[in-house]
Amino acid sequence: MSKKGLETHHVVPAPSGGWDVKRGGGQRATSHHSTKRDAVSAGREVSRNQGTELRIHNLDGRIASSDSHGRDPNPPRG
Repeated sequence: MSKKGLETHHVVPAPSGGWDVKRGGGQRATSHHSTKRDAVSAGREVSRNQGTELRIHNLDGRIASSDSHGRDPNPPRG
């Protein structure tokens, strides 16, 4: 597993329905939620606590948006 994967969390559609929050490169879900909104909220909390990037996916699996909660390689200029 690459170090890059360990620095991300993902909100992804679950195969059995609903939405999962997963660590980058992980097989098992950190948590499962019935709505995307709940999964994004939980994913943001985990991502903030662990200082990771959060990738939010659409139903088709493509990344829709990202949130940076740590080690941002391109931080905004002050």
